[in-house]
Amino acid sequence: MNQAGIAILAKAPVPGRTKTRLIPALGAGGAARLQEWLLQRTVRLAIDAGLGPVTLWWDGATDHPALAACRALGPLESRRQPDGDLGARMHAAIAESAVPGATLVIGTDCPALTVSHLHAAAAQLAAHDAVLYPAEDGGYVLIGLRRAAPEVFADMAWGKAQVMEQTRLRLRTLGWTWNEPATLWDVDRPEDLERLLAAWPEAGAAIR
Repeated sequence: MNQAGIAILAKAPVPGRTKTRLIPALGAGGAARLQEWLLQRTVRLAIDAGLGPVTLWWDGATDHPALAACRALGPLESRRQPDGDLGARMHAAIAESAVPGATLVIGTDCPALTVSHLHAAAAQLAAHDAVLYPAEDGGYVLIGLRRAAPEVFADMAWGKAQVMEQTRLRLRTLGWTWNEPATLWDVDRPEDLERLLAAWPEAGAAIR
């Protein structure tokens, strides 16, 4: 099995600060509880994959109980996210990776991501400079790089539908090879909730 470091970028589940686009459907408290459910699911997934060191890049108070709950799930390093936009934070996660030759960066918004997806992504980095799992909304839910390159992330229209296409252009400009083994979906908008609850009814219990 190919080794890779896994970096998870996550916000603390604070009402009114996380999953804000879902607040009209869930309320601020429900949106925060959903964030906590997604967070723990993602950390457990990354640890269970057994690919290498897992680092939780945390945006929130270090004494938040959700952080302690994540640490209790298994071997996990936690680090504070640096200042800057999403691209700067993702670049830092790769540049400071414990496995500099293969790092996978994920968020917490994609419950469809599985251990098999993580293993496949790590395997792609044995043959390519990069690997991505595009999201159905035009972004991506995972990016893996063999080495840090700020050009991949700088001045990107984060949150817009053109992020994946912009990233492909950046990789072409660098002359890098990459693969996209699967397209997945994430939970960002109220219309994503029905799909989530149909696939994972336990998420409904968690957010009540």
